[in-house]
Amino acid sequence: MSTQDAAIPSLDSELTDATITPIDRPTLHSVVVSRLRDMIIEGVLLPGTRINEGQLGQQLGVSRTPLREALKVLAMEGLVELVPGRGAMVCVLTGKDVRDMLAVLSALEELAGSLTCRNASDAQIGEIRKLHDQMLAFYRSGDRLQYFKKNQQIHTALIALTGNASLAMMHEMLQSKMRRIRYLGDQNDDTWSGAVADHEEMIAALEARDGPRLSAALVDHLTRTWDRVKDAI
Repeated sequence: MSTQDAAIPSLDSELTDATITPIDRPTLHSVVVSRLRDMIIEGVLLPGTRINEGQLGQQLGVSRTPLREALKVLAMEGLVELVPGRGAMVCVLTGKDVRDMLAVLSALEELAGSLTCRNASDAQIGEIRKLHDQMLAFYRSGDRLQYFKKNQQIHTALIALTGNASLAMMHEMLQSKMRRIRYLGDQNDDTWSGAVADHEEMIAALEARDGPRLSAALVDHLTRTWDRVKDAI
């Protein structure tokens, strides 16, 4: 070995798990999915709208390939319908669709209340509290979209803590389809404050590990959701 070679440090000895950290950056695919989802939730792309891939891709500055892949994801979430020969359209939900989905969500979340209070660790409940506090910060700043995203994250986290994968799968499917409709429920200041009050009751019940109380709070919240959104459908 030459003197020059000996001066070069060995990669095996220098690079350890402690010195290597993964690059955390969103892919173009995930960015496009998130952007289109937000556009649907906020009503930039209204229900029934046919999505012109060429025009939308130009507006977003992306090619048709990542756009089409993103539309496939949103179709699986129930926000977009892929129509043969016509392309993608933003899904339309009728009043009956919404009532039916809320009824099933109520049954799922009623079951989740007792399971979550029984199975969640103190640390996991603490994480829900952090999400709740972050949500309240968005409410106080008037950031409806970020408030809504944090709100949905809380509901997903509560369901995940049940430990029931089947329940979580069904809940996620319906929650995805309902994103645009539930976002509309927070457009009025009075209904928005009512939704926040519902969440205050949920977190109090969770921290008390009172399963029946949490179940009741979740069901009441979904019952009032219909009153908040029915005029917007």
